Amino acid sequence: MRDVCVIGLGLIGGSVLRAAAASGRTAWGATVSEVDADAASRGGFEVTTDTEAALDRAAEADAIVVLAVPLPAVESVLRQVSRHAAHCLLTDVVSVKGPMLDAVRQKAPYTRYVGGHPMAGSEESGWLAGRVDLFQGAPWVVGVEDDTDLADWAEVARLVLDLGAFAVPLPAHSHDETVARISHLPHLFAAILASVGAQGGPLAMSLAAGSFRDGTRVAGSSPELVRAMTEGNREALLPIVDDALGRLGAARGSLASTGGLAVTINAGHEGALALAAERDALRSGARIDLTATDARDGLIALGERGGRITGFEAGVAVGEVS
Repeated sequence: MRDVCVIGLGLIGGSVLRAAAASGRTAWGATVSEVDADAASRGGFEVTTDTEAALDRAAEADAIVVLAVPLPAVESVLRQVSRHAAHCLLTDVVSVKGPMLDAVRQKAPYTRYVGGHPMAGSEESGWLAGRVDLFQGAPWVVGVEDDTDLADWAEVARLVLDLGAFAVPLPAHSHDETVARISHLPHLFAAILASVGAQGGPLAMSLAAGSFRDGTRVAGSSPELVRAMTEGNREALLPIVDDALGRLGAARGSLASTGGLAVTINAGHEGALALAAERDALRSGARIDLTATDARDGLIALGERGGRITGFEAGVAVGEVS
């Protein structure tokens, strides 16, 4: 039960601190927001606005340091980590893994880094938006790269399990391509839908029903956070946007020429059914001996098949795959 130091206490970081403390771990945090620090302190949590002091304590305790700051702030915080907690086990909750991995290698090369990204959240932000149960049953990507120490990987995965999530082992490139499809593109679509809908004025808002509300919910997210994750994942997102534009263009062409949208709508329906089938698929057990020479390949193969780690037994990662 290694101690946990959380840097950044917005929705995700604040939920990490709450859940880590609830799991029985000693946990503390730091935030540049005096408002959030005051609210967290009044809630009974050990929180400071002095990031360096929090990192010094992490170094003394050999704690896991969790970076929960937006991507544009990462390099500045990593320089502080390098000065004050250079040899700590470091993970993060940043929504783009390739740029994060590059930043760690450049700014904090001596930390033991294992990337992370919980697939949970809401359109709200700040400490008060956090919840102790935010990660219950959620997938949480835990990065596996060529140079990842698997003992460190297991430490981070155990923390993820303690927070209520399950661990999905993936390399950065697989993560970034996938979230471009199922997170970052939806954020762009939500922004476009909301701006188009708003042009309809009060009448449009009075008639808007579930399809519009569901499609635009995340447009209420902090624009700064959305820009950070979408622009930060530019390389992976561009071809996904091109694919979506191609499909919209084909729909537009069909509507203009024949008046029909069957191909587009049927393909979307089939896609929704396929996603539902994947969610409901029966899962079989998987066991990966982390001391085996092929353990790294086994973890990645499990993650890329949609599998997940749900526990540990004496050096063996226990999971399931559909």
